[in-house]
Amino acid sequence: MFSGVTGLINRGQKLKGTVVLMRKNVLDINELTSAQIDTLTAFLGRSVALKLISATSADASGKGKVGKQTFLEGVITSLPTLGAGQSAFDIHFEWDTDMGVPGAFYIENFMQVEFYLVSLTLEDVPNQGTIQFPCNSWVYNSKLYKSDRIFFSNKTYLPGDMPAPLKKYREDELVILRGDGTGERKEHERIYDYDVYNDLGNPDSNARLARPVLGGNTTFPYPRRGRTGRKPTKTDPKSESRSDSVYLPRDEAFGHLKSSDFLVYILKSASQNVIPQLQSALPLVGQTEFNTFEDVRDLYEGGIKLPTNILSDLSPIPLFKELFRTDGEQALKFPVPKIIQVDKSAWMTDEEFAREMIAGLNPHVIKVLKEFPPQSKLDKQLYGDNTSTITKQHVESSLGGVTVEEAISNNKLFILDHHDPLFPYLSKINKTTTKAYATRTVLFLQNDGTLKPVAIELSKPNPQGDNYGPISTVYTPTKQGVDGSIWQLAKAYVVVNDSCFHQLVSHWLNTHAVVEPFVIATNRHLSVVHPIHKLLLPHYRDTMNINALARNVLVNAEGIIESTFLWGGYSLEMSAVVYKDWVLTEQALPNDLLKRGVAVEDSSSPHGVRLLIEDYPYAADGLEIWGAIKSWVEEYVSFYYKSDAAIVQDSELQAFWKELVEVGHGDKKNESWWPRMQTRAELVQTCSTLIWIASALHAAVNFGQYPYGGYILNRPTLSRQFMPEKGSKEYDDLAKNPEKVFLNTITGKKETLTDLTIIEVLSRHASDEQYLGQRGDGDNWTADTAPIEAFKRFGKKLVEIEQKLIQRNNDERLRNRYGPAQMPYTLLYPSSEEGLTFRGIPNSISI
Repeated sequence: MFSGVTGLINRGQKLKGTVVLMRKNVLDINELTSAQIDTLTAFLGRSVALKLISATSADASGKGKVGKQTFLEGVITSLPTLGAGQSAFDIHFEWDTDMGVPGAFYIENFMQVEFYLVSLTLEDVPNQGTIQFPCNSWVYNSKLYKSDRIFFSNKTYLPGDMPAPLKKYREDELVILRGDGTGERKEHERIYDYDVYNDLGNPDSNARLARPVLGGNTTFPYPRRGRTGRKPTKTDPKSESRSDSVYLPRDEAFGHLKSSDFLVYILKSASQNVIPQLQSALPLVGQTEFNTFEDVRDLYEGGIKLPTNILSDLSPIPLFKELFRTDGEQALKFPVPKIIQVDKSAWMTDEEFAREMIAGLNPHVIKVLKEFPPQSKLDKQLYGDNTSTITKQHVESSLGGVTVEEAISNNKLFILDHHDPLFPYLSKINKTTTKAYATRTVLFLQNDGTLKPVAIELSKPNPQGDNYGPISTVYTPTKQGVDGSIWQLAKAYVVVNDSCFHQLVSHWLNTHAVVEPFVIATNRHLSVVHPIHKLLLPHYRDTMNINALARNVLVNAEGIIESTFLWGGYSLEMSAVVYKDWVLTEQALPNDLLKRGVAVEDSSSPHGVRLLIEDYPYAADGLEIWGAIKSWVEEYVSFYYKSDAAIVQDSELQAFWKELVEVGHGDKKNESWWPRMQTRAELVQTCSTLIWIASALHAAVNFGQYPYGGYILNRPTLSRQFMPEKGSKEYDDLAKNPEKVFLNTITGKKETLTDLTIIEVLSRHASDEQYLGQRGDGDNWTADTAPIEAFKRFGKKLVEIEQKLIQRNNDERLRNRYGPAQMPYTLLYPSSEEGLTFRGIPNSISI
């Protein structure tokens, strides 16, 4: 590839280059101090040095020859390709004939302050033209590193194809990134390593804040997180102490615009729309509870007037305290959630309740019902007989003349089953201030394609003990009087369970947590020049960072999730129990649909499966996206791997996969379903599944949080009292004031305000979001033309798919597309503007 070019570089010739970087004080919104010497001129003189490394000419040790140390020269004031906040500098390298073709470079920073290195471009390299070196990395003072920082050109190589002079540099860089597994990590380090989830609790502060270790044990298996090396707590040597800042490999921190966007959105939310925890402030305005549905709607229409100086003391989230310094009073109003923008009461209908199971926030839990009554897999010795008490008499009156047997044989009965994961924890949860049921909801697929709930079963533990089995009550649809209010409450208990399962399993576990081990394993074993590293890198952006933030303020002991969701202090622990059943291969959308029985294999269908619920917005749209992802990955993998043997011979890929299975998801390493990673088909399917999880699946379960859940009546997150029973005061109250009883049952006002504050921020897109089919590094991510052209075709395909989805939403025959709330399903539209848009598929789990 490089042969015959050595003699074309004349002795003493200088290679012209352009270095693009971003200063720390541009990147860091908190870095407003003038003490930092961080002006453009500070980079000149002898502040930043580079040395080119040859890809074709080796020294006596076999490593590529290293050129002379060269310093940055003048500032380039006008460069059309410069991005926001970027600065460019000239540099000229001495490069003699015997040095061959540059393939990498060292860089040293002699300043005290770090900077973000974007790229180096060499121009007019003889017989090569332009050589691009994409960097996108923080560079600290050189004394902090044991060896000089190295960056490679954008040429892509499998390990066996790497130019010999660069092989050792490639291997050494991976050794640095793996570290030695000891010590507490420092801010400047780039080390990727694994640890269990042992930093959620804070037992040294209070015994109440102790939490079990997740991962590394059979009771609570879990994916691994990034290791920080913080000291163990004094109370529990197995738990890690907490700190305000959590170590991340330095380049995993939010990028330039993302960092400031994150702060800006919190600033906007806090000062204009959203209130963080208001427990102590609500009494000041004379209302600590919602009394009517109108009170809830007033959050969006009238707002809450509070002295803003109070707010700075209330939020549990870092950064908020700086945002409320204005004196005086101000109405804090939330944006109107999409679910009530057209019709304020559509959420109460049975049709919308059912529609959201296939086009809502948690659209991949519903299953076909194949046995009646519904069964349980719980251990009968521990939990008694948990077979459902729903009978044919409960449901057949709602099946339009069809028997249960006929409905099952024709795939017309479905179930939203939140029983088995919850029941073992009910006794514990119900000893707290919340009151929970395990729930089963049976639905009937009608001739018009919509789903109709026909029975809801609420189960709670027997007072004599869990082993006596549940005490269950079945409710059927009723619209009038007290029974109508009872039915509305029954649906609310179902949605509370679905909200918890969504937040802790569908959202946190099945996207955020399961992807992090892939990020770690990729950086530890796949070089930056490896084709699979380049394929997956956009889908890892910001994931470790948002996960670290989540462990600090969202999923930690008495954090936002525990404080505002039904599962409370058992939240992450319960997700660990669900992880026991997690199977990577079932996360691929077609496999997921087949597993849940909502689709059947059909070779004549475009994606090999046929939906049993034909108008299933999440599944129908998702299959389009899945197909585009898989086609792109197939084309990409086939370019670099010409045979299955090449997969087996790829030492980096095999090391990556071995560690991902045995360590990253090590609690499941003995599962038989793991792909063996011996064929191109296995690599394509695995990469497609991972990209699907990080992009489309996460988008489907994340960006609808505020549009659906911002109206707490539609998506309550906890229940505070049991269903009123006939003859009780609560039952009499229900007859007199059903709204008040409903509000006293679901999420309270203070928890609602906390919840809405967070999901309003988390449901937004940042201005520099990178969406599926886009890359932040343009065409410079590889030097190979064919993959770049394939990626462009992928982007065009996604544009076509979006138009197809828009047409579906305009088809009035497809009632599940928009439902009674007149809320078209747009979550899987690939593109989006910034903000709260209810659409858009970012490449990665970045929020």
